[in-house]
Amino acid sequence: MIKTYHEDLVSSHTVKRFLKAFSWPLISSFRKIHLAMFIWRLCISKPDIIILDVDAMVMNNDDAEKRKGVNPTYKNCKGFNALQLIWEGFLADSTLRTGEKHSNSGQSVQRMIRRAVERIRTSYDPEVPIIIHLDSGFMDQKIFKELEKLQVGYICGGKLYKEITDMIATIPHKEWKTYFSPGTVEDNRIWEYVEFGDCRSSWKKFRRAIFTRPMSETGQLLLPFVRPCQVLYTNIGQGFAIDDQLRKAGYDWLLKPEGIINVYHHRGCSELSFRLFKDFGSEQLPFKNLEPNSAFYHLMVLAYNLYQAFKEDVCGEIIPGTSYP
Repeated sequence: MIKTYHEDLVSSHTVKRFLKAFSWPLISSFRKIHLAMFIWRLCISKPDIIILDVDAMVMNNDDAEKRKGVNPTYKNCKGFNALQLIWEGFLADSTLRTGEKHSNSGQSVQRMIRRAVERIRTSYDPEVPIIIHLDSGFMDQKIFKELEKLQVGYICGGKLYKEITDMIATIPHKEWKTYFSPGTVEDNRIWEYVEFGDCRSSWKKFRRAIFTRPMSETGQLLLPFVRPCQVLYTNIGQGFAIDDQLRKAGYDWLLKPEGIINVYHHRGCSELSFRLFKDFGSEQLPFKNLEPNSAFYHLMVLAYNLYQAFKEDVCGEIIPGTSYP
């Protein structure tokens, strides 16, 4: 500890007693703090558009002692499955879940997004365009309906069902359009895409879908059998309130398929927050019961957000914002 004498530090027993005293109502209050810090960062950055990423982060506790909530996860390990709402490297909201919970388990995703959107509208800007990124694990009509009700945009990765791939195979080559991604990390990749409307058997209506396939990588053309194809679902450009919000903010290009593809491809930057968080804190949680582990986890989230803010506000001219702990 900087400028702290050893005899002034709390003992491990004191820390254990402190964390074991947390109840679930008290633990839930951490999430209000996370949202308050998120709004604080928004007021400093003043973005014209807010792009949030919802994702699940597996915390591997496979070799830990028997603990409550440490269950098999979809990544073939035992641990926890934390649900996180990410903005520009900050954890705007987060909750620790037991390992067996899948991405859109219960109503946790809808409640998390609803709280964040309402807080943005009341404490930052009622008209700022908000776009939510989701991967295929969150492809669910109930989530789409909630996002449409909140009047925010969403871009969600979809599952490649056989009927979709069979339909795509029948589209003639002249119907495909070409998109050149900006030359950054992706080295000017070339993509082909085609738009269509899709309605799953349980859905009540059709939604805009964009099927993409990369044609090159690092300057080399890809053969058909190694192209990682993807389908994206979105409500952008479909007459919802988000369209007018984007136009007023000067983001008309986001209504086009190229803009939607470009924005979704940047969600990989949000996933780097998982590595940052685990390097900053710990992937393994120290207690046998879920309550103190949840308190410990939320304290890590709080400290991580403060670390990110310090790195940006104090060390910005010295240390790159992408630096790992």
